[in-house]
Amino acid sequence: MIVTRQDTAVVILSYNSRKWHELFLPKIVEQAKDGYDVIVVDHASPDDTAQYVRHHFPYIQLIELKENHGFAWGYAEALKQIQSKYYILLSSDFEVTDNWFPAIHTAMETNKNLVACQPKIRYYKDKEYFEYAGAAGGFMDKWGYLFCRGRIFSTLEKDEGQYNDSTNDLFWASGGCFVVRADVYHKLGGLDPDLFAHMEEIDVCWRMKNAGYDIGYVADSTVFHVGGSVITYGSPQKTYYNFRNSLVLLLKNESAGKLLWLLPLRLILDGIAALQFLAGGKINNILAIVKAHWNFFFTFGKWYKKRRIHKELVTVRSKTGIYKKSIIIQYFLNGKKKFSDLRAEDFN
Repeated sequence: MIVTRQDTAVVILSYNSRKWHELFLPKIVEQAKDGYDVIVVDHASPDDTAQYVRHHFPYIQLIELKENHGFAWGYAEALKQIQSKYYILLSSDFEVTDNWFPAIHTAMETNKNLVACQPKIRYYKDKEYFEYAGAAGGFMDKWGYLFCRGRIFSTLEKDEGQYNDSTNDLFWASGGCFVVRADVYHKLGGLDPDLFAHMEEIDVCWRMKNAGYDIGYVADSTVFHVGGSVITYGSPQKTYYNFRNSLVLLLKNESAGKLLWLLPLRLILDGIAALQFLAGGKINNILAIVKAHWNFFFTFGKWYKKRRIHKELVTVRSKTGIYKKSIIIQYFLNGKKKFSDLRAEDFN
C-alpha cells in the first residue's frame, strides 16, 4: 500500500507512454510543489516505459501491473493500492499548466459535498479550443446522451472565456483529469473494470449523483489534452465501447420506470446512427454498433446484478446537470451547435 505524504495523489495510468512522459511528466513533477504526490502506474507496457520512469524519475512512486484488462481495470487495480484523501486520475497525454492544482484543491476542501471535479480541458494540438473529452464539464440529456460545455457531439468551441464560471452543477467530470474524493470513490464501488474503456468515470459520477453528491468544474485550472492516443477518435473500437457502454450505464443507473421506454428508444436511435455511418461508407463502424448490441444483450444478466448492488446506494437521484430536452433534436434539427445556444432554464 502506498500512503501519500500529501493529501492528493496524481495517478497516471501509463501504457506505452514513454513519449508522453518525456513531454509532460517533467512539468507535472515540477508543479507537485503545490501539494500532491505523483504516482505512475505502468499497465503491463511491452515497451520500456517503466524503465524510463524508474531511471529518469527515481523519486516517483511506480506501480507495475502485470496484466492489462483495459483502462477502467488498470485504474481500479491501482487505486486499491493507494491511500490518499484525493485522487487525480490524469491520463498520460495531458499537459498541465502553472498553478493548475491549487484551485482544484481549494474547491474540494471548501465544499464537502463536492466529491468529484475537473479543470478546464483544452485541445493540445489547437490550444485555443476546448477538447472533446471533457471540455468545460459534462452534462446528460433526457435520453441519456452526453455532451459538454464547449463540446456538443463533434463541434468544439473556441475558448473565449464563455465558460470561465466554476460550477458544482455538472452531471459528470472528465476521466482524463478526474479529481475525486477517495473515501466516497471506494464507498460507492469505484470504477467498473468490466466497462474496459470509455464512460467509466460517468458511471461513477452517476452513482455519486444518485447518492446526493455534487460534481464540479473549476474554471481557474487549465490542462491540455492530446486525445485519441490509445483508442483513436472515430475508430470502430471507440464506436463499439461508446455504444455498448452507453447502454450499460443506463441499465446500471437509470430509474426502472424510465428504462422501460428509454432502452427501446435508444436502440432505435442507435439504428439511425448506423444509417449515418452507412451514408459515410463507414461499414466497420456499423458492425461495431451491431457487436455492441449483441454484447450488451448477452451480458445483460451481469450488468443487471451490478444494478441491484448499486441500487442500495441510491438516496436522492440528484438531477442537476441533466438537460430536460433532447440534445440530438437541438443539435441536428434546431442547429444549436454550442452549449451557449441552450437555454439555462432547460437544465435541472
